[in-house]
Amino acid sequence: MVEDPNVQLAANGDMTAFEEIYRTYNRRVYSHCLRMTRNVAEAEDLTQEVFIQLFRKLKTFRGESLFTTWLHRLTVNAVLMHFRKAAVRMEGRTEQSEALNEFVSAAASSSGTSIIDHIALNEALQQLAPGYRAVFILHDLEGYEHHQISEILSCAIGTSKSQLHKARLKLRRLLGRTKPVGQAHPVLCYHAR
Repeated sequence: MVEDPNVQLAANGDMTAFEEIYRTYNRRVYSHCLRMTRNVAEAEDLTQEVFIQLFRKLKTFRGESLFTTWLHRLTVNAVLMHFRKAAVRMEGRTEQSEALNEFVSAAASSSGTSIIDHIALNEALQQLAPGYRAVFILHDLEGYEHHQISEILSCAIGTSKSQLHKARLKLRRLLGRTKPVGQAHPVLCYHAR
């Protein structure tokens, strides 16, 4: 089920094919890392770490799932491991970063919701536990189904559903503070695909 012929070539040691994989997927990996960390420096470091892991583990890819799903799983796992490290300190987030502004602007223009709503969502997402955040991003922002999330995160489908439900409840509480009582927050209806 290999959708990119460079994957097999790179797995067999072809460095030109690996470079092509990097050029093809690095922006996607970086985008996922940035969404989950909201920190440009961390996202850059994690993107580099993901491709180092990819280089080491590419021979283990069996093709039982799509390569993009497998790569996404590597990315999410790298970010979650980053959050688990005791040495990671809560540093000020770079809300003014160019990459985050580009993401927010693109998302706002594509979905019709305001930039303010996206910033509020990003701030609320940072208050979620990493597992809740990962499931919410994968399902509601990236459009993955629960069975795919289950495969990416190595968890049960029921766990994915439960974490999504709890993430949405917490986000509603967090985002509800910024809206008048009884008015739904439009950003919870947002699906970027």
